[in-house]
Amino acid sequence: MMAEDLGNENKNQSRLNKRTQIRKFYDEVLRLNGLALSTQVPWDSVLPQVHMLVAKTAYAKGRELVSQNFLNFIQDSVGQVQSKDDLRVFADFFEAFMGFYRLYGPNN
Repeated sequence: MMAEDLGNENKNQSRLNKRTQIRKFYDEVLRLNGLALSTQVPWDSVLPQVHMLVAKTAYAKGRELVSQNFLNFIQDSVGQVQSKDDLRVFADFFEAFMGFYRLYGPNN
């Protein structure tokens, strides 16, 4: 299970994959999903921001705040987002991930 694997990485390196850091990315996905659902913001302006998540995650990886596995999770997920519906599915999946990360992840 992905959430359990990321939680175990934190046991080896306490700076990696802290819940607050993971939550920051989840909150950004929720924000972007809200923009995508809005009729005032065109999808063409939301999609580049979705792809920017990969760059933000890579930056966090460079600062040793998230693991390579988390970066892979974001890259794989964002790579599949082509429509508003795809983003909604990603947001729902990330929500489920956060629930399991709370169970299996570190207590931070």
